[in-house]
Amino acid sequence: MYRFLLTPRWWGINLFAVLAIPLCVFMGTWQLGRFEDRVQSHEQAAKQPAPGARAAKPLDDLLPVDTVTSGRPATATGRYADQFVVPGRELDDKSGFYVLNMLRTDDGKALPVVRGWLPGRPGHTPVPAAPAGEVTVTGDLQASENTGTDGVDTAGGLPDGQLGMISAASLVNLVPYDVYDAWVTLQDTDSDGDAEDGALRPVPAVAPQGSGLDLKAFQNLGYTGEWFVFAAFVLFMWFRLVRREAEAARDVRLGLVPDTDADTDPDAGTRTA
Repeated sequence: MYRFLLTPRWWGINLFAVLAIPLCVFMGTWQLGRFEDRVQSHEQAAKQPAPGARAAKPLDDLLPVDTVTSGRPATATGRYADQFVVPGRELDDKSGFYVLNMLRTDDGKALPVVRGWLPGRPGHTPVPAAPAGEVTVTGDLQASENTGTDGVDTAGGLPDGQLGMISAASLVNLVPYDVYDAWVTLQDTDSDGDAEDGALRPVPAVAPQGSGLDLKAFQNLGYTGEWFVFAAFVLFMWFRLVRREAEAARDVRLGLVPDTDADTDPDAGTRTA
């Protein structure tokens, strides 16, 4: 009854099912692994103590930035150099901008330091001057931003002195010295009063990308279900086609329906004459 499975047409159908089902299962398992990794990273991040409760370490001891070192207090010593403002950044649902200074360390390399946040628009709000002379800063370590970071301006065309993305890749074209592939945000801005009075407000550190149960994490879970559904659908359709073909072959054998192959056989008339 099932000899039709060995025909050329069914060889193609069988090959498709044999390849498609394992592929769907593999992709579903991979997406599930991505979701589990994000859950694990989220749990590890939740177990980490608050940034203020951890001891500060030298910057070089915490590089490169990863899910473990992101948010850790880092210290660096140097002199403030170029200053930039990073527009389009919100804090407590208010629109404003970051004040960023390059800290030239003893080895000549510079660390981007976000000294704080101010409301309003650049050019319309006075920016407090950076401290002069050698300073030692302590700030929460952050990875370089990318196009997927909230608040990043990727449109370009910003005026001189403004920066759309805090990253070594964007800063290296604006300053004549090497830049660390990281930045820190100061929690002690050395400013008194509110931002409304022109005082800098500290910018909270954010969790590293991929370490939380965000929309992307649940997208991975949704894709997992889709791939497993595809695998089940392919298997279901294969069984359905096999069953229909077997029933058709049985009906022909019992004479319930005419044998279409015989009707189209040019020798059929000779045999029945």
